[in-house]
Amino acid sequence: MLSIHKCRFSWSLIATIASIVTLVSIVHLFLFPLVPTLDYFRQAQISCIPVNESVDHVKESFIDLDHQFPTDLHNAVVYRGVPWKAEIGRWLSGCDSIAKEVNISEVAMPAKMIAQVKEYATMNWESAGASMDLVTTNNAGEGCSKKFKLACNYPAIPDFPYGRWVVSICPAHCDTTRAMCFCGEGTKYPNRPLAEACGFQLKSPSEPDGPKLTDWSRPDEDVFTTNGSKIGWCNVDPAEAYANKVKFKEECDCKYDGLLGRFCEVPVLSTCINQCSGNGHCRGGFCQCHTGWYGVDCSVPSVTSSIREWPQWLRPAQVDVPDSLHFKGKLRSLNATVKKKRPLVYVYDLPPDFNSLLLEGRHYKFECVNRIYDENNATVWTEQLYGAQVAIYESILASPHRTLNGQEADFFFVPVLDSCIITRADDAPHLSMEDHRGLRSSLTLEYYKKAYHHISEQYPFWNRSSGRDHIWFFSWDEGACYAPKEIWNSMMLVHWGNTNSKHNHSTTAYWADNWDTIEPSRRGNHSCFDPSKDLVVPAWKRPDANSFSLKLWARPLEQRKTLFYFNGNLGPAYPHGRPESTYSMGIRQKLAEEFGSTPNKEGKLGKQHAEDVIVTALRSEDYHDALASSIFCGVFPGDGWSGRMEDSVLQGCIPVVIQDGIFLPYENVLNYDSFAVRIREDEIPNLINILRAFNQTEVEFKLANVQKIWQRFLYRDSMMLEAERQKAAHSHMEDWAVQFSQMLEDDVFATFLQILHYKLHNDPWRQNVHTNNDKDFGVPRECLAKSK
Repeated sequence: MLSIHKCRFSWSLIATIASIVTLVSIVHLFLFPLVPTLDYFRQAQISCIPVNESVDHVKESFIDLDHQFPTDLHNAVVYRGVPWKAEIGRWLSGCDSIAKEVNISEVAMPAKMIAQVKEYATMNWESAGASMDLVTTNNAGEGCSKKFKLACNYPAIPDFPYGRWVVSICPAHCDTTRAMCFCGEGTKYPNRPLAEACGFQLKSPSEPDGPKLTDWSRPDEDVFTTNGSKIGWCNVDPAEAYANKVKFKEECDCKYDGLLGRFCEVPVLSTCINQCSGNGHCRGGFCQCHTGWYGVDCSVPSVTSSIREWPQWLRPAQVDVPDSLHFKGKLRSLNATVKKKRPLVYVYDLPPDFNSLLLEGRHYKFECVNRIYDENNATVWTEQLYGAQVAIYESILASPHRTLNGQEADFFFVPVLDSCIITRADDAPHLSMEDHRGLRSSLTLEYYKKAYHHISEQYPFWNRSSGRDHIWFFSWDEGACYAPKEIWNSMMLVHWGNTNSKHNHSTTAYWADNWDTIEPSRRGNHSCFDPSKDLVVPAWKRPDANSFSLKLWARPLEQRKTLFYFNGNLGPAYPHGRPESTYSMGIRQKLAEEFGSTPNKEGKLGKQHAEDVIVTALRSEDYHDALASSIFCGVFPGDGWSGRMEDSVLQGCIPVVIQDGIFLPYENVLNYDSFAVRIREDEIPNLINILRAFNQTEVEFKLANVQKIWQRFLYRDSMMLEAERQKAAHSHMEDWAVQFSQMLEDDVFATFLQILHYKLHNDPWRQNVHTNNDKDFGVPRECLAKSK
């Protein structure tokens, strides 16, 4: 890159330049039939580049990022208010900011259609073809349907007529489309769930005051009674039960999605991906698309749908209907040209085994989703930390950066919902862990491997890049540690950025998630996280409109009276603490031993406890206010990652990170020195001395930066998609929606797209793609990847 020299002009130099300008302009007029531009001279003037350099070389060096975007005292470059690592911040400032729209052809081409038929629910997905795209509706012909039959019970064995225990075990009607148990025909309420212990007899406690035990070998016939004096369930009238006129079985409850009330008498919306985009019916997590719509969220239009109803990410579109694409008088496909900005993401429409069926069969409505619905079908946001996976998935599907044209795509997203696989592991026979020695990590690895085989065999995109431009999301406690070796070239989205530089083994204290014993022939020998290609994204945090309306994140230093704060499980030394010594890799236990501010089981405080230091296992009455009243807040692991980084930043508290060799959200792209503190694990005894050594200027600098980045830890895009759906359904916006609609800074998804844009043009392996491809990238040539 050319360096910039201070320009010194003299009258003789000006005269010389004027002569050259005149001469070159005359030559240009003769050689080219177009009106000449003065870009060359503007570039020479702005960059102070010697005028005898070639035009091409000048153009390539025009954006001098190093000099135009210098670093600050912490070696950061600020872009859109946030301190980035210098190289990344420079590129985003000089290139992302000037990216232009390009014309993308969302071409409908003939392709094989596979219809997934579930009695009265039909969904379609792509198979074999570079660009199936806007497809015809003639898709459910003979030979292209597949009916699911998912059993609730394992085979009967002696003494256990309904098989061994499993969450889905059912002595009544099994809905085999989703392995769920209901009262069934012949009862007054056939669609009332009869889940787990509800349908079986109870045994007396083995100890006085002990819990009742379930006898899984003996069904409870009384649940079907019509005698109000007996303890029933399937024929119990809710009104009579609420009036205490009849008895009912207390062990029966309403934990399936789509139903509320003590007796499941209130039907409500279930949670589906993007709620089927308004183009289908959500059945427990599976979208039954209306005629003319396709895809996991019913967002892909066919030629029979009205263009006026096409989703925003396909509009505005210029549509071509060539005569050659008619077939027997019927329209087979459409050519739609849409203006989009890169990066462009293609989302594989996988068979529903990897996503929709996992959502639909949830036996506990809160599992792996970020929202459910109340009796008025209003949104209820969940505390499910793993809800980030659904949030990212929905945002990509509804984003203007999504494309149906795989040939134009820059990245390929493979939507396997591991948060649902792990929470549902062994809860139905088709999710059995018998072949995985009880390891949820092993079962989940197998799902990802099957998805890999599907896309590599049915699509051309994987093989052309060996998966380098593919994106997989591993949301569970130890991220991509158990990723199959076949997909390790890809980009991994995780919450746990363990580089294995220190902790080179499984760090969870929960044995079923341990990956140490997974065979190298399946897992390979990769690390859990590679900062050169992967990204740690924030965990899901329930939107708290009250905290945001109070602007807890913006509290100034003078209102933060606590020096250091941590509230959470501190291990076996404290009441209700995790018993394993390996929990949190021992970090929380060491912290409590030094600085514990409430007595442990022995009545002791930490050796260095201090009045302005809070380290406690006692649940705070107002956790968010406590964080917002503190200057520094602890960020430590739990079983793998925890959500403490998000808690700290969202309340404007400076994060103090203690987990050696393990990256936090965005740590490989943002400049953490600008807003956080990292302390080595062996420095824990000196923690408070280190924090007290920061002067007020440095503390205020870090606090100010936390207040600039906090929205990048919030899934605002996902929330606003839901707000728009609710507004369309109810013609008004909830209070939380109003609050979040007023937030205009970049959120998690915007940050993710910016990082993808940088990776698109700066990964060395892409240089041949840029050189040998006639794609329009929407940025100047000097912003494209070059040899390094």
